[in-house]
Amino acid sequence: MAEPIQDFFAVIPAGGVGSRLWPLSRAETPKFLHDLTGSGRSLLQETWDRLLPLAGREHIAVVTGRAHGPKVENTLPDIPERNVFVEADPRESAAAIGLAAAILHRRSPDVVIGSFAADHVIKRQRVFEFTVRQAVAVAREGYICTIGIQPSEPAVGFGYIKTGAELVVEGAPLAAMVDAFVEKPDLETARRYYADRSFLWNAGMFISRADVLLDELKANEPELHAGLLEIAEAWDDPARRDEAVARVWPGLKKIAIDYAVAEPAAATGRLAVVPGQFDWDDVGDFASLSNLISDGDTDRMSVLGANDKVIVDESTGLIVSQTNRVIAVIGVEDLIVVDTDDALLVTTNQHAQRVKGVVGRLHEGGRDSVL
Repeated sequence: MAEPIQDFFAVIPAGGVGSRLWPLSRAETPKFLHDLTGSGRSLLQETWDRLLPLAGREHIAVVTGRAHGPKVENTLPDIPERNVFVEADPRESAAAIGLAAAILHRRSPDVVIGSFAADHVIKRQRVFEFTVRQAVAVAREGYICTIGIQPSEPAVGFGYIKTGAELVVEGAPLAAMVDAFVEKPDLETARRYYADRSFLWNAGMFISRADVLLDELKANEPELHAGLLEIAEAWDDPARRDEAVARVWPGLKKIAIDYAVAEPAAATGRLAVVPGQFDWDDVGDFASLSNLISDGDTDRMSVLGANDKVIVDESTGLIVSQTNRVIAVIGVEDLIVVDTDDALLVTTNQHAQRVKGVVGRLHEGGRDSVL
C-alpha cells in the first residue's frame, strides 16, 4: 500500500443543502450527512475514507458551517479539532477553499492542497488515488490542476472542461492543459461535446500549491484575498479568531472558485487537468440517486431504507422510506417516492430537477419548518 503524500493536505468543503434531494436532505441534515449508497457510511464518511490513504489522518480538513460543525466532528471522530474550519455563514466555494488555503499555507508554506466535495460518490478507489497523485505532481510544478470526468452520456447538468495540449510532467502521464471552461450546455451541444471526447465533466475537484491558489485569488479578487489572509492570520489564536471572523467574514464576496480562480487561470495558461477514469456521481437529484442505487438497471424499483415496508408490483423507479408506513406502488414507471416523518414527495425521474422549485415555494410561504 502506498504511503500518504507528505506535502499534501486534503480539504473537504461540506456545505450546501442539496435542495434537489428534499425532503431527504434538509438544512440541518444536508445530503453529505446521509448514507445514500446503502454502505452504512454517510457521504462525508465515505469521502474521508477515500482521502485517508492519500493524505493521512492529520492532513484532512473540513470546511463547514456553524450549524454542521458539531455534526461533522461527531461523524468524523478521528479528525483533529484544529482541522475543522467553521464558516460564520455560507460565502460560496472561493471563500471556503480560500480560507482553508490561507490557514494551511500559514501552517506549512509549501503545502499542496486538494479540494474534494463532501457529497460525491466515487468508485474504483485505486484509480481515484492514481489520478490524485498525478494531480499533485502537476500542482508541484506551479499549476492549478483540476480533475475532469470522462462523460458517460451527453449530460446537460454539468459544466465541461475543454482539454488542450499534452502537459509533460513526471509522474502525471495523463495531464493536459485546459483550453476553456464551458457552462452547462443544452442537449444538442452536450451531444457534440460527448462525441468530441476532448470535453470532460467539471467535477469541482482542484489541486494546487496553496501559495499558487492564493496568488491567483489575489490577482482576480484582491479584496476577498485580503480578507481571507486577515482571518487566517488570527485563526490559530482562539483569543483573536472570533473577533476577526465577526469583523471580516460578513463582507467577503460570494463567488464560486470556478469564476474566482479556475477560469482566469485557464485564460492565462496556469490551469491543467488530469482525466479521472473512475466512476463519479454528484448525486444531484433523485433521478441521479435512482440510477446510482439501481446500478443503472432502470427496469426495477430501488429502495433506500426500510424495504420490508415497501410493496412493489410492476413498477420502476426509487422509493426512499424513513417511516414505518407501508408504501405500495402498482403499475407505475420511473416513479420517485420519498417518505419522511413530516413530508412526502412524489414525482418522476423526468421531473426530479424541479424539486428545488418546491423548496423555493415552501420558503416563500414561510414553511421553513419542513426545510
